[in-house]
Amino acid sequence: MGKNEANRVNKRTQVGTTARHRIAADQFEGKRAVLSQLTSALSRAVLVGLMVATPSLILPSTAADTAQIVVVLAILASCMTFIEYYGRYPSFIEFRFAPPFNRTRFVGLFVTIVLLSLICRGQTDPTGWTQATTRMGASLGELIDFPFSPVRLVVLMMPKDADPGLVDLVRISAGISYTVSVVMMAVFVLLVRGFGWPVRNGAFNVWVNLPLFDPTGGGDVLQRLRRDSGLNIVLGCLLPFLIPAAIKAASDFVDPGFMSSPQTLVWTTTAWAFLPASMLMRGIAMGRVAQMIEDKRRRAYAQAEMESMQRA
Repeated sequence: MGKNEANRVNKRTQVGTTARHRIAADQFEGKRAVLSQLTSALSRAVLVGLMVATPSLILPSTAADTAQIVVVLAILASCMTFIEYYGRYPSFIEFRFAPPFNRTRFVGLFVTIVLLSLICRGQTDPTGWTQATTRMGASLGELIDFPFSPVRLVVLMMPKDADPGLVDLVRISAGISYTVSVVMMAVFVLLVRGFGWPVRNGAFNVWVNLPLFDPTGGGDVLQRLRRDSGLNIVLGCLLPFLIPAAIKAASDFVDPGFMSSPQTLVWTTTAWAFLPASMLMRGIAMGRVAQMIEDKRRRAYAQAEMESMQRA
């Protein structure tokens, strides 16, 4: 009797010790997950803030007022990024759990800003890096500057009495930014067609990765995804042509000579090339999601039909 009671006590002690070890391990894993998420959100926030401040850090002639505004914008962008990525669920950033969609866009945007900032710096403080970047941009600008091309429209947007040096700088900047945007889209298309994005990283949750898409907005979700995909692709193809034409048409109200400011030139040219490319990527991504939903529905219908035939 005494031995049996001792054995039961030992077993209860072992079970209790195992449970405590399991709880401690779970707590450690939870703390490690929180620390990893905090580190990831903090690193992304720092990178976004650095990207916003890059033109002011590279360009030599940044006014004090401009630098202060840039610091405020960099802090604001960093805080928004940190809050978004530290939260458990996204609020406005799409495809957060489907890498490398946002990473590809960030790299393309960062590379464009750095290259354009180096080119503008080379106009006053030439170095080996700035001269090499300028030569590369000049070659790309001349290559893409053919009739009815987006780069030609950007050049024609400038006033007739504009300084030839400024026109050449605009052509170089447009060539660089447009080339980077095309490469960015090509990389994403390769990820979708060649590597099976987004399912290659595991299960894909539509509602978490599309927080701005309302599934209860009415109509079939598949048709709405296809409609949004087509709309983004059409706008992404047309905006590089429409933006210069709109600025040229509104020349009485908007002076295209504002491109003479290096900061304005960098951000305007970057936005002109990046926003349409980003919309094209979003359209391709939503089309891919619609295709996945259609394939899943087809498999579900086929399985249901097979089960009904077996029961019959």
